[in-house]
Amino acid sequence: MSWGPEQQEPEGYGYGHGQQAAPQYYGQPYPQYAQGYAQPQPYAQPAQPAPYEQPWQYVPEGAGETPAAPRTESVPASPPVPPPTETATATTESATVTATATGATATATAGAEPKPQGKAGARDRYFDALRAIALVRVVTYHTFGWPWAGLVFPSMGVMFALAGSLMANSLERPALKVIRSRVRRLLPPFWFWGFFVVLAMLIHDWMPGWQIVFWVLPLGDPPGNRWGMQAWEILWYLRTYLWFVLLSPVLLKVFRKAPLPVLLLSLVPIVVFQYAWQPPDNRFGSGLTDLATFLFCWLAGFAHREGVLKRLRPAAVVPLSLAALAYGAWYAFTHQAEYGGYDLDDIPLAQTFWSAGFVTLLMYFKAYYKVDFAGLARFRRLDRTVTIFNGRAVTIYLWHEIALILAVPLIDQFWNVPAFEKYLPLESQWFMFGIGWLLIWIAIPLFGWVEDVAAKRKPKLLP
Repeated sequence: MSWGPEQQEPEGYGYGHGQQAAPQYYGQPYPQYAQGYAQPQPYAQPAQPAPYEQPWQYVPEGAGETPAAPRTESVPASPPVPPPTETATATTESATVTATATGATATATAGAEPKPQGKAGARDRYFDALRAIALVRVVTYHTFGWPWAGLVFPSMGVMFALAGSLMANSLERPALKVIRSRVRRLLPPFWFWGFFVVLAMLIHDWMPGWQIVFWVLPLGDPPGNRWGMQAWEILWYLRTYLWFVLLSPVLLKVFRKAPLPVLLLSLVPIVVFQYAWQPPDNRFGSGLTDLATFLFCWLAGFAHREGVLKRLRPAAVVPLSLAALAYGAWYAFTHQAEYGGYDLDDIPLAQTFWSAGFVTLLMYFKAYYKVDFAGLARFRRLDRTVTIFNGRAVTIYLWHEIALILAVPLIDQFWNVPAFEKYLPLESQWFMFGIGWLLIWIAIPLFGWVEDVAAKRKPKLLP
């Protein structure tokens, strides 16, 4: 991500610059930037009543998408009734030939291996549950800043894999139509959210340059000032997702020519960036690094949808996945001095291999053992929550940071109420976590309807 003339680049920002001193914001040091996205810091609570001096500081499209209907073989039409002038012998021969042709067609159809497809109109609750977990993990990480959260569940890698699987399924239709649909469903929620963020930054002395075009089409990181940094720093995901959508028609064609070699070779770019050539520290470099980091995950979604993983034996998949996990963890823990910790978000190479191993196991478990989480329907409230999270994934991702930011001045006001000060854990980050989720649930019906409009559906308060 580059910094325009209206911005001052904070020290320590950029890939591999973890050793420099960082400036301050909100009383906390600025997070280090390694690959286009930031490591959040825990939100500290005031130890005593104090006035709040600062104003308020997205897979992802495809969350509510229904898989395409399976294609079926055409059934030969019944032979026309012969005209009455034909002889009985001719009629008998015609019927015999037709029956023979029909039998051959049926035999060929039965012998052909069907292409894996989802049921028309059906929801895959396994994928829905993974997406919901990923969103919860994102909010948790941005609240507490736990560096081990990415090791427990690499949410961004999982979300890219799920989006890649849906994209491969959708590309059974014309590519241009699919891309237009994806872009249309992503941009209106982004524009709606961006209107408030840009307006607030303009009020706080931000003067954008030509880079403001990225607030219209986020092919690069949208610019902003330090005051609004905590809100716009999450947009790296939307930028990376949009590029994957645009590249998917070509990626899928290449993948289908040699699925397993292409999948393994997708790990090469990040290794090259680490050991041979480091991308520049600007918008181009950040975008290239993020694409390389999550390319394997996106293609793993292809592998699942195309049935590649299902045909593999556990003896081949499990050891390789565990090896990728081991290498990612080893690299993260042995390079803490270089990156200032073991947070995967700061270490692209470790993020790539850990996410690759984790996502492969999740996708393989789904494909090989045919897990569908259909039993989730027995837990009505949990099932309903998963549905809402998937129908409002973009809304939750975009607005969750603002919700957490607004939670700070709201909790500050609680200190003015003696009963709240005495009985509520106002200093606890867990309390902030709860207030943040309360504000997120308020944002879902207030702003989530924009996703319905973008998808050309009837607007609803809840999906």
